[in-house]
Amino acid sequence: MIKAKKIQLTLWAFLVGTVICFAQKKQSAGDVFFFQYEYQKAVGAYEKQLSEGTLTKQQFLNLADAYFETNNFEKASNAYMEIYDQDTLMDSHHYNKMLQSLSKTANTEGKAGYLTSVSSVFPKELTENMEFNNQLLQEGNKGNQLTYEIFNLEANSPQTDFAPTFYNNKLLFSTGRQVNKKIRYEPGNEGYFNIYESEIQPSGQVMSLHVFDALAKSDYHKATPSYSSALNSVFYVLSNTQNGELSFDSNGKNALSIAKQSIGGSYQLLLKDLSTSFYYPFYDDASGKLYFSADFEDGYGGTDIYFVYTNNGQVMSAPINLGPRINSSGNEIAPYIFENSFYFASDVFYGLGGMDIYKSNIEGEDFGIPINLGDQINTEFDDFGLIIRNEGEGLLGYFASNRPGGKGKDDIYGFKVDEKPGLKTLTLKGQVVNSHNTSTIVPNAVVSIWNMDGVKLAETISDENGEYRLEVPYESEVVVEAKKERFSRYIEQFNEEQLQSLQNDSFEIGISFYDDLVEEREGQKVVKMDDFYFDTSSTELTPKIKSELDKAVEFMKAFPEAQLRIETYTDSRGGSSTNFRLTQGRSDAIKRYMVDNGVPATSILYSIGYGEDKILNNCTNGVFCLEALHKQNQRSLIVVLNDNVLFD
Repeated sequence: MIKAKKIQLTLWAFLVGTVICFAQKKQSAGDVFFFQYEYQKAVGAYEKQLSEGTLTKQQFLNLADAYFETNNFEKASNAYMEIYDQDTLMDSHHYNKMLQSLSKTANTEGKAGYLTSVSSVFPKELTENMEFNNQLLQEGNKGNQLTYEIFNLEANSPQTDFAPTFYNNKLLFSTGRQVNKKIRYEPGNEGYFNIYESEIQPSGQVMSLHVFDALAKSDYHKATPSYSSALNSVFYVLSNTQNGELSFDSNGKNALSIAKQSIGGSYQLLLKDLSTSFYYPFYDDASGKLYFSADFEDGYGGTDIYFVYTNNGQVMSAPINLGPRINSSGNEIAPYIFENSFYFASDVFYGLGGMDIYKSNIEGEDFGIPINLGDQINTEFDDFGLIIRNEGEGLLGYFASNRPGGKGKDDIYGFKVDEKPGLKTLTLKGQVVNSHNTSTIVPNAVVSIWNMDGVKLAETISDENGEYRLEVPYESEVVVEAKKERFSRYIEQFNEEQLQSLQNDSFEIGISFYDDLVEEREGQKVVKMDDFYFDTSSTELTPKIKSELDKAVEFMKAFPEAQLRIETYTDSRGGSSTNFRLTQGRSDAIKRYMVDNGVPATSILYSIGYGEDKILNNCTNGVFCLEALHKQNQRSLIVVLNDNVLFD
């Protein structure tokens, strides 16, 4: 058995190694099957070309995709790796499929190696999402151990049943049950998808199933409904047709459009493209946005989630991609919003397997890190299309899955749970700015969150706009730190009440630039202060003097490792010994004030009065000078003694 397997793998490697050098044939039977989603037939046709040496590079990539779509992950991973090693034909979406395939074949070392080599093509958000979810899944998703009552719907059929949506107290869903016996959807070997209506029972089960006849008639696909109570309308996808017959693009592909049907009213076609399918519309009553999935060229992987602005359901904008926080190198589908949380499904490579359901917190126009809902809702199979609503003292929801134990290809499962699914997280975001000038942003600052045990929970670097964002599993108390070379260190502890107030707001972190706070005077680095003057023969600190000394106090709070020397001078008037005593008294008064205001006495190494020893001009004893010239010699300096080693 082992020998036979080795021979098979050797033959496969030989064929793979030779095929990429061959043929330039543009169209084949394999292409036709592939673009019509008949992947098993595409495999057979492409393998025939493979043995004949007539497969192009693109067709070989199609074959790898066909293996993937038919769950032949061993062959898919071998093909993807061969293409990756020999060519640059693959994009981030194919990297995702390669990594998924390797996961399915228990080739963890191979996955880790290829992940390292391709990670540079992924946006930083995907890496952050991956690291966050890997940590949660490795820890068993401890923060999300809700008790779910999950049940298979008794009304599921041997065919495909999926994409539930609430319709008042009813449930609409998509199904492959054959309605028109004369028309059959070949790729699925069942009927074209249709939308059924059912009544929800107190148990969560459904009954009284029948075709939802409020939609415009079509013999072809009608699927993935989304009901808007505000518009009393259903949004759904349907096959592109012309004069009642399927319409195809130049590759023989029939795509899906999005339509809107008012209950008891008009039908409108909203989004259509012969070469691009639109999937899983969801209309958000609160914002008027219509969300959907599509595989546009500007996407991050396979199908991405987009939205358009609407006016009561009428499309008013071009599609807008939700960005790399939500969309990945995989496929994202089935958007749904419940209580300011965005639920969707993704087959990104770091999930539990196949499609997993994720939840992301909505933060204004932005989104939090998508969190895998864990191993009760998600499995190693496809789990997708979650909907949820408040029901009694808890919540009632539904989703689709092809996990073992079902009745058909995809089944609809119901669930009841006491709390909203999804890990509770803590988000901190905003800008890092220069404390000395808050209109100046600070890029490349390191911002981190620590728990009260001194464990670093997350770390990021502020971007070119000074913006940062951190998200961690919920903590009731944390310490936030920000730092950058030649800047002060920000560190502050936040309690639960303070953290709650920050969840929907931007938090500005201020750090001070050392070079803004010091200057060169008399050949040494001193704390930058405006000139101040004691009253004649006085060591009393006036309000003006205290105001300037506060700058030195703040400097020491920003740079507590600095070591200081206080120097005070006077002019040449008066006796020399008197001037020494006077300036020493003034230096000592300055030190007392700084210590009383929080500067450690050990940080002030010297407090010296120099009297009239260091006159800066010609106003020496016996020389007549204007008062302004005498004042040049009346000065106090706070010298930073360790300036040259402070940042070593």
